[in-house]
Amino acid sequence: FASDVGTVRFTTEEREALRDYLLKGGFLWADDYWGNDAWSVWAREIGQILPEFPIRAVPQDHVLFHTLYSVDSIPQIPSIQYWYRSGRLDTSERGAESATPTLHGVFDDRGRIMVIMTHNTDIADGWEREGEDDEFFYLFSPNAYAVGVNVILYALTH
Repeated sequence: FASDVGTVRFTTEEREALRDYLLKGGFLWADDYWGNDAWSVWAREIGQILPEFPIRAVPQDHVLFHTLYSVDSIPQIPSIQYWYRSGRLDTSERGAESATPTLHGVFDDRGRIMVIMTHNTDIADGWEREGEDDEFFYLFSPNAYAVGVNVILYALTH
């Protein structure tokens, strides 16, 4: 699991190790990176690690959306700090630029997802913050857990 991958800079050794891990059946989930600049940084970094496998949108009919829970769409979950600063009203941390949460992946040549990417959302904050604020929990955590359980079950079975 990697958070805030929109600021990552891998060394040559880290790229080689991550590539080896992923090609041997490993799995990586990248979460909590927002906006166009963060997307560009992450896409460049993962593209250098797995250049022969392009980033693709995960289609809505993919098993990942239905592994245990039926997930109709990827929820936009802000950091709790951003949500507080917005007066508990906004979820898009970069305004219009990050208004739409997306789910992308890097698939191997057999169709297995090696890298899952939840962009313009902070799924993990839905897990981390459940005891801090009841309103935040009820608004965001059930959907965060549904996505998380589906991803974990997918990773363990594919």
